[in-house]
Amino acid sequence: MAGRWIEEWDPEDETFWRSGGERVARRNLAFSVLSEHIGFSIWSLWSVMVLFMGPEYGVDPAGKFFLIATATVVGAVIRVPYTFAVAKFGGRNWTIFSALLLLVPTAAAYLVMEPGTSYTTFVAVAALTGVGGGNFASSMTNINAFFPLRKKGWALGLNAGGGNIGVPVIQLVSLLIIGTAGAAHPRLVLGIYLPLIVLAALCAALWMDNLAPVKNDTGAAIDAAKDGHTWIMAFLYVGTFGSFIGYSFAFGLVLQTQFGRTPLQAASLTFIGPLLGSLIRPMGGALADRFGGARITLWNFVGMAAATGVVIAASVQESLAVFLVGFIALFVLSGLGNGSTYKMIPGIFQNKALAQGMTGETAAAYGRRLSGASMGLIGAVGAVGGLAINLAFRQSFQTAGTGTAAFVSFLAFYAVCSVVTWAVYLRRPVVVPVRGGRTGTDAEAGTEPAYARV
Repeated sequence: MAGRWIEEWDPEDETFWRSGGERVARRNLAFSVLSEHIGFSIWSLWSVMVLFMGPEYGVDPAGKFFLIATATVVGAVIRVPYTFAVAKFGGRNWTIFSALLLLVPTAAAYLVMEPGTSYTTFVAVAALTGVGGGNFASSMTNINAFFPLRKKGWALGLNAGGGNIGVPVIQLVSLLIIGTAGAAHPRLVLGIYLPLIVLAALCAALWMDNLAPVKNDTGAAIDAAKDGHTWIMAFLYVGTFGSFIGYSFAFGLVLQTQFGRTPLQAASLTFIGPLLGSLIRPMGGALADRFGGARITLWNFVGMAAATGVVIAASVQESLAVFLVGFIALFVLSGLGNGSTYKMIPGIFQNKALAQGMTGETAAAYGRRLSGASMGLIGAVGAVGGLAINLAFRQSFQTAGTGTAAFVSFLAFYAVCSVVTWAVYLRRPVVVPVRGGRTGTDAEAGTEPAYARV
């Protein structure tokens, strides 16, 4: 029991996987989801705290958008060191530590959440919640090592989706508090999460494992940073995850500022989009496993652009009902895209290995090495998209009193993401090794659009 280190781990070996590997991987996945779930809740804490901040706090809408933007950027930057922490300290050990670290921002918010607190103090405490964003990177890196390539889309989608759902859950908790005790009692939300953090750490200590074969590879990190696909996927992840986290943090505040909703009215709507986007993320990974992540990602960005067009029209017409339909569609599509883009990462690097003539375990090892190293960078850059969204909203409301200009810029960005996905991963037909399960013309010819199956 001491340390719970597993010395040998080979999920690509079917015999190993069936004889116990799958059971161990699923157990670690379950408790990784719990810890990441709490981490996301704390990272998004200020998306709900601002709903409790009435006029007596003396913070205008632009100031509130800056608070949630501060939490976003810290959570994005901290993802890089969190990625390497798993190999340095062990997935189980780091999950315990990172879960307990969530006590710091939660307790700090409990102490300062009252009228009369300086704005600088609020900014500092909001920055502390960024540690919750780091949990995603370490959790995804850890779970990526537990599962074989053929299961990664499902496993990473479930892990991320279970974590993402921490956003609507804390929003639902806040709705319950506002609806029963009123908007003057934000500390009740914080009081609920303090014991949950301890529970997540305890479960990790009791039922998770460290993988001894997982080692930090400085060379892999350098190779991943030099590879153009790392930065292309980071750009695309800005469009999917950046949208999800940015909209999740800003949704309630947009409803209050643009449509004049009360805290209770905003809270009663805020959770719907993040909830649906979180629940559907595993489906994005599963669809990518079946049809190819690039194809799903392309059509997903086309859908996001269309949904943004609906939101722009509703914003101009000041139609709350149509606005909600378009905005919730954005959440659903961003969730699907989160799953499909993350599935693409290991597939891209495995395909590069195959193209270089590697086969079998050699190709799989190359794919794991580069994809694991790239995930931290991709996750960090992707999360910066949430910062861009909140800053765009802040500027739009500050200058025009509406979010329309921000949505126009988002529409243009999704159009660019669509073009990049098609041009890089779907446009060029290339010869690729035929893999099991393929039928029809592509299988016979041995050709398909570049990386189409990743």
